[in-house]
Amino acid sequence: MARYTCSFLISINFEYLQPLLLDLLQDCDLEIQYYTSDYILAREIPGKVSFSKLVKVEVFIDKSTATETESRMSIVIKNEELPLHVDNHCRQTFEYVKESIERSRHWHLIESLAG
Repeated sequence: MARYTCSFLISINFEYLQPLLLDLLQDCDLEIQYYTSDYILAREIPGKVSFSKLVKVEVFIDKSTATETESRMSIVIKNEELPLHVDNHCRQTFEYVKESIERSRHWHLIESLAG
């Protein structure tokens, strides 16, 4: 199973973050399956890659440390594909979503830490 994670600290009020993330994930060709005020589950739309390569994205928004001007969140991107190559489909999707978050015009990125 391929799995990639990243944490972000961004300057945006917690209340505005979730709706903007929903739009961002949909712009990345991901289908929203479930969401709450501090969690989002999205998946890649079937049909473009084999079933084992379909990517799921989980976003965790940390409400406990949120302030009026800063929010912290983490993403986990995974699929059932064995990561036999460094440049696999899951990694490519991870990089695309990560860059979309880092370059979004809706907030200012303070910190990004990939793990």
